Amino acid sequence: MKEKKVLRILFIIILIIITNISCDQISKKIVRQNIDYKTQINVIGNYVILSKDENTGVFLGLGNSISRPIYKLLMIFLPLIVIGYALSYLIKRDTLSTLLVIGISFVIGGGLGNIYDRILYGSVTDFLYFDFVLFHTGIVNLADISVTVGFFIILYGFYANRKEFTNNKTE
Repeated sequence: MKEKKVLRILFIIILIIITNISCDQISKKIVRQNIDYKTQINVIGNYVILSKDENTGVFLGLGNSISRPIYKLLMIFLPLIVIGYALSYLIKRDTLSTLLVIGISFVIGGGLGNIYDRILYGSVTDFLYFDFVLFHTGIVNLADISVTVGFFIILYGFYANRKEFTNNKTE
């Protein structure tokens, strides 16, 4: 019975990761082939805009000007180590809440989507801009959204299970 649960959880993890990477890569391929740089396409008024950009850094271009060896270390190898640790954490822990498993899987899928771009293209294709009136985003992609959604799922999972989390911590 325990083996079935482990296999089911492993299937969910793999499905979420592959789905996130696939959606990210398919959307980026469509954007690379069909949208020119500096073009702005209003999808929903001025609230959701498509605009292709290449980002050699991370969040909002942080790290764009670092040397290539440091870039490879900070933008490819270090994130791969963190993702490897997160994946092994998911596989080794059989008592994680479903929300935590889903959240970490989203973060891994999004992270791998962007790392793939960095390895293949030397940059990450960003194309979505959101204006939420009170605040707006930089130009992002589906991998960034996946990481963000995963982060919020993890936070909510800890909040929803805080009694269980704090009880485990004090034992």
